[in-house]
Amino acid sequence: MKKYFDTSYDWWKNIDKSIFFIISILFALGLFFSLVSTSIIASDKLNTNSYHFFLKHFAFVTIGILIILLFSFLNQEILIKISAILFFFAFAALILVPIIGVEVKGSKRWLDLGSLPRFQPIEILKPFFVIIISFLISLDKKNLYFKYSLTTIILFPTIVLLLSQPDLGQTLLIISVWLAIVFVSGINLILFSFSLLSLTTLTFLLVFFVPKFEYIKIRILAFLDISGDNNYQADKASEAISNGSFFGKGIGEGTLNSKIPEAHTDYIMSVIAEEFGVIIVTGIILLYLIFSYRVIRKINFIDNNNFKLILVGCVTVILVQTFIHVGVNIRILPTTGMTMPFISYGGSSIIGTSILTGIILNLTKRKLT
Repeated sequence: MKKYFDTSYDWWKNIDKSIFFIISILFALGLFFSLVSTSIIASDKLNTNSYHFFLKHFAFVTIGILIILLFSFLNQEILIKISAILFFFAFAALILVPIIGVEVKGSKRWLDLGSLPRFQPIEILKPFFVIIISFLISLDKKNLYFKYSLTTIILFPTIVLLLSQPDLGQTLLIISVWLAIVFVSGINLILFSFSLLSLTTLTFLLVFFVPKFEYIKIRILAFLDISGDNNYQADKASEAISNGSFFGKGIGEGTLNSKIPEAHTDYIMSVIAEEFGVIIVTGIILLYLIFSYRVIRKINFIDNNNFKLILVGCVTVILVQTFIHVGVNIRILPTTGMTMPFISYGGSSIIGTSILTGIILNLTKRKLT
């Protein structure tokens, strides 16, 4: 009889404990920085000495841990089947965003379904996007070009829906994930180059020639115009990093939280750099690299091609999202509203990251003997 879940003993014996340990450290760091960076915000907004935002962050991390355990305990075949079903629910939610979504600061990226907490569908979709794309490419006895055509049927609508929000950061992330999975699968380099050129051209045409996406063009042009007046947030973030220097100004001494909104989400690395220094930020980035290295190293010992592609996709999500977040903070990329995995405040981001890491822990487990 097929087991749907591992026993606790089998789970602990077979998971990669170094990956699990790094995940735990990153979530713990996220909680700590949430505590020191949002308690002041709560005091200002709620007019009380409150830990409102930290407690919400803690609640979502707790839910995230339960999700990690659920996805990592599942039988691997069941995991793939459930993820395929959840992909269609998440994609349906993404379709609903332009129809009934909540607009915040010029972007419509969230759904508010009554008593449920407001959430960002793309954060939930990303892990399942990785699985469905990997599954399609891994189909046996199917023409190579037919399989890639199937994946583009999913990719293009996702890109259009994200650009319509508008969400340039998540668009770049989804394209990067698709390209990484396709490249690793062994695609012909000519076809890969053609796909890359086509995606770049499509994105350029949508952003610069379709009025619906005017907002993204404005952000890009503002980013390129260094002397312009539309770079307030980026300038303050860069200034905070510079003021923090190597060792930081000390806990509670930073001013970035009071200067720009949502600093604890979109600019959390600048907040950390200002109060704790560039050395701490460098250490955090090193943790992400070690985490990714450990997962990639595991891929060499996995026989299932589908699982290999899924792990490549999951690592790509975390690495590219980290790069975009840091790139925005140090002003080498335009402002995108991209959170830092594990670290940033935000329920949708934490849940999405938890699903990703639960999948990673599951597929990197040792085989039962």
